[in-house]
Amino acid sequence: MPDTYPFGQAIAWQPDLAQRTNLHRFMERVGVADYEALLAWATDDVGRFWDTVLDDLGVEFYEPYGQILDTSDGIEFARWCAGGRMNIVHNLLDKWQGTEVAERDAVRCESEAGAVRTLTYRELHREVGRCASALRTLGIGKGDAVGLYMPMTPELIVAFLAVAKIGGVILPLFSGYGATAVATRLADGKAKALFVSNGMMRRGRQVPMKPTADEALADAPSVQHVFVYEHVAGLDVPIMRGRDRTWDELMALASDDSESVETERTDAEDVVMLIYTSGTTGRPKGAVHTHCGFPVKAAQDMAHPMDLRPGEVMWWMSDMGWMMGPWLVFGTLLNGATMVLFDGAPDYPKPDRTWALCARHGVTHLGLSPTLVRSLMPHGTAPVERHDLAALRAVCSTGSPWDPESWTWLFETVLGGAKPILNYSGGTEISGGIVCGSFLTPLKPGAFSGPVVGMDADVVNDEGEPVRGAVGELVIRQPWIGMTRGFWGDRERYLDSYWRRHPGLWTHGDFAAVDSDGLWYILGRSDDTIKVAGKRLGPAEVEAVLNAHPAVLESAAIGVPHDIKGQEVVAFCVLAGGYDPSEDLRAELVGRLVDALGKPLKPREVKFATALPKTRNAKVMRRLIRAAYLGLDLGDTSSLEVPETVDAVRNAA
Repeated sequence: MPDTYPFGQAIAWQPDLAQRTNLHRFMERVGVADYEALLAWATDDVGRFWDTVLDDLGVEFYEPYGQILDTSDGIEFARWCAGGRMNIVHNLLDKWQGTEVAERDAVRCESEAGAVRTLTYRELHREVGRCASALRTLGIGKGDAVGLYMPMTPELIVAFLAVAKIGGVILPLFSGYGATAVATRLADGKAKALFVSNGMMRRGRQVPMKPTADEALADAPSVQHVFVYEHVAGLDVPIMRGRDRTWDELMALASDDSESVETERTDAEDVVMLIYTSGTTGRPKGAVHTHCGFPVKAAQDMAHPMDLRPGEVMWWMSDMGWMMGPWLVFGTLLNGATMVLFDGAPDYPKPDRTWALCARHGVTHLGLSPTLVRSLMPHGTAPVERHDLAALRAVCSTGSPWDPESWTWLFETVLGGAKPILNYSGGTEISGGIVCGSFLTPLKPGAFSGPVVGMDADVVNDEGEPVRGAVGELVIRQPWIGMTRGFWGDRERYLDSYWRRHPGLWTHGDFAAVDSDGLWYILGRSDDTIKVAGKRLGPAEVEAVLNAHPAVLESAAIGVPHDIKGQEVVAFCVLAGGYDPSEDLRAELVGRLVDALGKPLKPREVKFATALPKTRNAKVMRRLIRAAYLGLDLGDTSSLEVPETVDAVRNAA
């Protein structure tokens, strides 16, 4: 691999080891002297580790488990907390009632128009009880899947938790999905009911959702009940009497005593959520998660590497259809913290919206994507400087790899060069992170401290052997409590996706590296890897060089077939304001790539596009860029936020 980014970066942030953290407390609890010893202790016996985490997080069981980890069916199908009975909603809400946490804000929600609503833990408990009671009145209960097709509002959180409270299966759907994507997921999960908003607001315009749901339901016959929340005032949508109820009509079915509505006593391994991820081909994959799995992993990631404490405030920009939405709900409530929801665009109506919201709500932990940072940088430092961000302890990032320039801008402008950027990477099937930054270890631009405590991660070559100082595949050697229990109705696809490339190892599909200082990097999906004449190149390397040019707002690199070399690089650049496409600029960018990467990796071409295809949470979809460039079938496009961006690639100059 060329000696370019990420290697050669200098340490940018040093931890204040005098600061007391959750990880310090945990190390004292298990009797280890330092962070490296803790990592070793955690993976030496993963069952012991997760048993300790459950106790450390205060997770309560109706009936204790007899065995923390059961691998009798192989590590691919590990079971956790065998014999235990618990419902995660008891731990998120019920157990806090009568304590000081009950009067703390659980949810703060700000609309795009600026209206703010809050729910304390006590109020959320009451509303979840009402919703659960109403669902039971309609015969919806244990094992029934319920779809959620709504923007980020308090009602969505109430519905989400009510489904879990009755022992149902949460089926979250991205609020930007079209009818086909909604129908596919509802039908595959055999959903019995659907919560839907009449619409949402996006950059000041009304976006209807109920008509899309109605179209989808024609192909999802299992859905018997539809509950419609009027989120956008004055947006009339059709109501099908006999099947549809408004939110108010549903809640009117609740029992009078919502405070005492019983939480279903589920098994620890009962399914709590079915969340779909898009594959490059074929139907979406339904990742199966349980009461003792996803929520515990989410909470541990927040508590340990991110050091979220009771009463602190986390805002992670996401949608409930992406894993970071459920992750935010489960993790904050299990830690006794506050979640912030924002139903709008983070740079609307002005580019300071993100920072204004952080200041207004006292956000201590902000989760965003590097793509958003690159889009905000051209506005300069003034939008940040207008707001008091003293409460902010860390910025967390996920979604795509960093380039050094945008990482440094965020670090210096927003965090004053004194607080960490906690880079975070994992996935829906992981229930959170494989690797993350930490409050206890030095950080370089774009780097991760290493594996999240308890994740037995490694970087290996094609033969499955560990490698350092070079690019390899990210793998996990032992099971963890948040590991998906498989794909819904598709055992073989699950095994093919993660376990069969390197038998006995979970192969995640990410391109990774560990440098000489022991810091980790994720360099994009390994199926995005570009191989030029036998030389393996990560898209992030190409993009880091291009993004460093002041004319380039953002970029994406793909590999395309070449008869002799195997592949060549093609790069797409979106230009910053004030710059126009020209042959001189194109030649300059090509020259920069040759200087940085070497002549053998000279790109076939650099093209100028007006936009790049992205998901709603700002991941650049290189698969679609490659398909559009080559004129191939686009495959599953349901995660795409703006369909027209594919044409921007096709029409790139």
